Amino acid sequence: MFVDTEEEFDWRQPLSRDHRRVSAVAALPQAAARFAGWGAPLAMMVDHPIVSDGQAVDLIRGILARHAECVVGTQLHPWVNPPFDEPVTPYNSFPGNLAVGLEAAKLDALTDAITAAFGQRPRAYRAGRYGIGPNTVRLLAERGYRLDSSVRARHAYVAEGGPDFRAVGSHAYWADHTARLIELPLTTMFTGALGRAGAPFWAAAERLPLARAVLSRTGLLSRVALTPEGMPIGDALEAIRRAVGEGVRVLAFSFHSPSLVPGHTPYLRDAAELKAFWAWWDAAFALMARLGVAPVGLDAVIAAADAGLAGVETLG
Repeated sequence: MFVDTEEEFDWRQPLSRDHRRVSAVAALPQAAARFAGWGAPLAMMVDHPIVSDGQAVDLIRGILARHAECVVGTQLHPWVNPPFDEPVTPYNSFPGNLAVGLEAAKLDALTDAITAAFGQRPRAYRAGRYGIGPNTVRLLAERGYRLDSSVRARHAYVAEGGPDFRAVGSHAYWADHTARLIELPLTTMFTGALGRAGAPFWAAAERLPLARAVLSRTGLLSRVALTPEGMPIGDALEAIRRAVGEGVRVLAFSFHSPSLVPGHTPYLRDAAELKAFWAWWDAAFALMARLGVAPVGLDAVIAAADAGLAGVETLG
């Protein structure tokens, strides 16, 4: 259960180094308690504005003290993460696009800040905007990271110079088997009548205006990520069923911490949408309980992979 624990900004406006407000993190302790009621520990992937704010750090420390299986991981938003040696552009918002020395320096600055704030070195990483690059895995392995969650299965960000994950499914795998670095993609499934052969149909539809919308509306094919942000609960429940049916052993869910307070993200704008947000989780956990899918903490995933029990596949 990943929470992109980050600053608030207007998603419709260009990125800016000045966007460092973190007021929405005040809602995180109550959210963590609610997830604890479902037995679901949070992996809070914190970025530099969060770890630089004393009140935010204190709130998260309280969560870690009350909920033993919750953990803090690293989320790198390069535009607000020192050192600042690059212009703020869409291309540079994907940390893997940066020069290797600069990507490493930003990763070190954030890793060290998180270690100092919370008393232990983070073991999990997420690149902001899912912006993993050609050097990222090596940099993570060298720094002792054990799990990466920078891959958003079946999605692509090539229009802005970002990565292409369209060929990547939702099964976990070894990003670096020697370094024991796990890749756990954000679970995304194709649903509908064409779901089992969804990837080529979805790729073909990309070349035709409105084709994806038609496929979704007719129930033939939808691409569904396991997040309440923009994903209707009916579609998400079908994606959960399909993931379990296709043998995905670890389901990775995700949402942004500013979505816990109405008005900070386009996904949650008012009290009614906040109520729907929690209803989404009620339905998702109810289905998973019926399917025998148990919540798991991030440390337990790493331990199970080490023991060879988590269904982690070796590529190559």
